[in-house]
Amino acid sequence: METALTRLVGVRHPLVQTGMGWVAGPRLVSAAANAGALGILASATMTPARLRAAIREVRSRTSAPFGVNLRADAGDADERVRIIVEEEVRVASFALAPSKELIGRLRDAGVVVIPSVGARRHAEKVADWGADAVIVQGGEGGGHTGEVATSVLLPQVVDAVDIPVVAAGGFHDGRGLVAALAYGAAGMAMGTRFLLTSDSTVPDAVKARYLAATVKDVTVTTAVDGLPHRMLRTALVESLERAGRGRALLRAVRSAAGFRRLSGLTWSRMVRDGLAMRHGKGMTWSQTLLAANTPMLLKSAMVDGRTDLGVMAAGQVAGVIEDLPSCAELVERVMAEAREVLGTLPDLGGRATG
Repeated sequence: METALTRLVGVRHPLVQTGMGWVAGPRLVSAAANAGALGILASATMTPARLRAAIREVRSRTSAPFGVNLRADAGDADERVRIIVEEEVRVASFALAPSKELIGRLRDAGVVVIPSVGARRHAEKVADWGADAVIVQGGEGGGHTGEVATSVLLPQVVDAVDIPVVAAGGFHDGRGLVAALAYGAAGMAMGTRFLLTSDSTVPDAVKARYLAATVKDVTVTTAVDGLPHRMLRTALVESLERAGRGRALLRAVRSAAGFRRLSGLTWSRMVRDGLAMRHGKGMTWSQTLLAANTPMLLKSAMVDGRTDLGVMAAGQVAGVIEDLPSCAELVERVMAEAREVLGTLPDLGGRATG
């Protein structure tokens, strides 16, 4: 199924595995790439040295194109971009809009730039700055999310920009791919669906919690870092929502110290990143400090398997996913379903009736 996305990045299928922190490591990314999708490596929780090693590990596992996701506002963003360029990574993906200069630097080096956005105005901005494509996530998506549903946001963005648009938020099967294409998208991105595969390194006990969840078990809370965050509702989330500001800040300080040790960042670098995070968001210092919760609370679940101590970012589709296929099985299934759905659609352009 050839689309503007497959032609742009050189993959076989118009599917994207998103760059989920602690989840989208070399094993999952290479499995998605070998299956014909665009696998995206999550780098925000890696040191620069680990990022370079992870890129080389992915390349040792696959000859297919893949991407790297990074934070445009991170203090070491320039160093990470240099690594992407030096390692000849095909795609650079961003959770926050990169600057015009950063986009130009990547494009000059032959890297395809695909930012992720949650609003039409952000898509228009990065398109004007030279982005090659854009991933648009509606409110159904997991992790930090917005309020506008994909069914409303996606056609808005498709109408507003002249670059390929990839639909994200609420997708998990071939019917979703057909729907995204009908809206005018060039492909479909999935996070939770790829998280729940046998190639994902997320501990089995955590996957079991996802599989047991219903749609009503997926909630949006601001208790973790002060920003809307879609995740599974657990006893920990409820505890965070009940906690006073003092307890929450104490937890955030401990999390910040843990993340500093793990990431190798200095306190001064973390402060600069915090300033960048506040810029344009109207966040208070307490909210910025609370944001330190996110990486470590996600790690507790996604790496350590401690569902009692960690949070589990989840799209609403977690409530309808019931199995753990391999990436190859998942991609093959999605594409077969899409072809089947396309074959059953009525020929609306045919002869008039009545």
